[in-house]
Amino acid sequence: MDTLINIDNGGTLTDICVWDGTGFTFTKTLTTPHDLSECLFNGVEKASVALYGSPDTERLLHATQHIRYSTTQGTNALVERRGPMIGILTTLPDLASAMQTTQYERELFEGLVGGRLLTIGMDADDETIDFEVVQKVNRLTTLGAARVVVAGSDPEQERRLRAVLLRKFPRHLLGSIPLIYSWDLAGDRDAPRRTWSCVINSFLHPTMERFLYGAERRLKSYRVVNPLLVYRNDGASSRVAKSVALKTYSSGPRGGLEGTAALARAYGLEHTLMIDIGGTTTDVGVVVGDRVAANERGTIKGVPISYPMSDVHSQGVGGSSVIAVEDGRITVGPQSVGAAPGPACFGFGGKQATITDVNLLLGVLDPDTYLDGTFRLDPARARTVITETVANPLGITLEEALIRMEQAYFEALSSAFAHLAEENSTLAAFGGAGPMSATGAARPAGVRQVLIPRTAAVFSALGISFSDIGKTYEAGVPEPTTAATRKTYDELLARAERDMFQEGYALAECQASWQVSVEAEDGTPVSRAPYHPGDAVDHPESRVSLQLTITAPLPHPELAPDQEVEARPAPSAGTRSVRSAVDRVDEVPVHVLTELGPGDSGAGPAIVEGPFFTARVLPGWTFRVTSAGDLLLHDTF
Repeated sequence: MDTLINIDNGGTLTDICVWDGTGFTFTKTLTTPHDLSECLFNGVEKASVALYGSPDTERLLHATQHIRYSTTQGTNALVERRGPMIGILTTLPDLASAMQTTQYERELFEGLVGGRLLTIGMDADDETIDFEVVQKVNRLTTLGAARVVVAGSDPEQERRLRAVLLRKFPRHLLGSIPLIYSWDLAGDRDAPRRTWSCVINSFLHPTMERFLYGAERRLKSYRVVNPLLVYRNDGASSRVAKSVALKTYSSGPRGGLEGTAALARAYGLEHTLMIDIGGTTTDVGVVVGDRVAANERGTIKGVPISYPMSDVHSQGVGGSSVIAVEDGRITVGPQSVGAAPGPACFGFGGKQATITDVNLLLGVLDPDTYLDGTFRLDPARARTVITETVANPLGITLEEALIRMEQAYFEALSSAFAHLAEENSTLAAFGGAGPMSATGAARPAGVRQVLIPRTAAVFSALGISFSDIGKTYEAGVPEPTTAATRKTYDELLARAERDMFQEGYALAECQASWQVSVEAEDGTPVSRAPYHPGDAVDHPESRVSLQLTITAPLPHPELAPDQEVEARPAPSAGTRSVRSAVDRVDEVPVHVLTELGPGDSGAGPAIVEGPFFTARVLPGWTFRVTSAGDLLLHDTF
């Protein structure tokens, strides 16, 4: 059982990448929004066909050590405000204003909390506090709160409130309301940031819980012993029961960044821009050397949280983004047609134009080979929708509409990463729609080298292959002394031992990394350094915290370093008629990547058909197949 299955669930397509210890097998399937476990198992079945020649889901699952799963559902739930109303019970009198210091915070607070924040004083006698707690919680539920965050100024206050709430609202009653205590979720002393973390986590929790436990139940019907693992936005994985919903947010892009870092190591790249173009969004990140850029305190929708997060931003430009006419000009996104109804050419009733429809009519896409021939596109539907929604409103021909729509898409995509580009930048383009638009977006941004991995269509799923099972902890040290820090160390170590045992690993099998951080009383960072038990800690008038990262290593693939290979003309499998201007159609050579060898080279205009993707090489660009089978392109203009 040394096979690892990695799944990246997107808004339009779900990617499956299987690592058997020697190589990758991968496939894609349409996402099924009505039941996400359906596309998960559809994908596993398709992967079994690729591996064994016929469907055998049970055989593949029984050969698998772990399934690691990443999903955009948390991201989508927050964007669409699809979740429970949250209430806050706090002892902090100014918490509401402290949580709303920016426009981002005010908008999210209004959408998730609104007027459901009540303050309770802790100076009264126990009987009065008991009465007030019951009154406040009942008031929050009357206002519509389905979950309540309890935020005290310190852990002791929350323990006192917990004792009251357990007595007055026993968990075994049907009417009990789910409660989350802020210091349980995060040891962050910044109260607004800690409370925001709890609010967002409470909002995401039901959506993630329903799907992930549903998928686990289906796995058990196949008598799968090992639990489903959730891939997190900190680059590690953990079983469903031990995962925090907040850490699933934007986990897919972290997989892409980890894969990009592996590419950077293999090719010796100094500055790599990642663009992962999916159906709904383009995720952009930076890898300097082979280091993933991450923030110690992340943000979600511009709102600070207590956990580290990779430095990735998303732009509403993807293969299913709506291209429309507004006030006489062509706009791209952020609205998306997703997988249902999808682009017009999917034939599922889509009535809005997308770049997928445009590329089909330009001739870039072959209607018969989409998704490796498993799904046929309908040019007639694309033609009707583009004519009705773009060409006719602008009073132009269909041909002119196609050229202008493509250019608008290139410009929108380029704007997502142009501000991050440096003179030595390489653009690593992947996702189902990445290779098709990479050269068109790179040139306006001034990026002259593009790298398209042969696994581009499932690259974020492949990136999950570089994750281990792990946990992160943070706790404030009660006093800034050596003895208090050692006591906190022992407490965190005991928690980690318990949690990793539940993951199936003894502490002796794991790797631990300790950090001690010192902040001024106002929260300003002072220092951060490795910590070893017994190290002297003496920081009067400062706040000390201890962080632990514990990891159980899993097998990782290794990408071979690039080697110089003699160039030779790339053989073509035929030609395709591709429109390059309103009045011009070129016969463009078509190369099939799986039929090319290291050193095979060519120049644009050309098309390279890869596994589940189409790469467009524009005029002025050259390409060569690397020793690893990837595409490396250079702009000669």
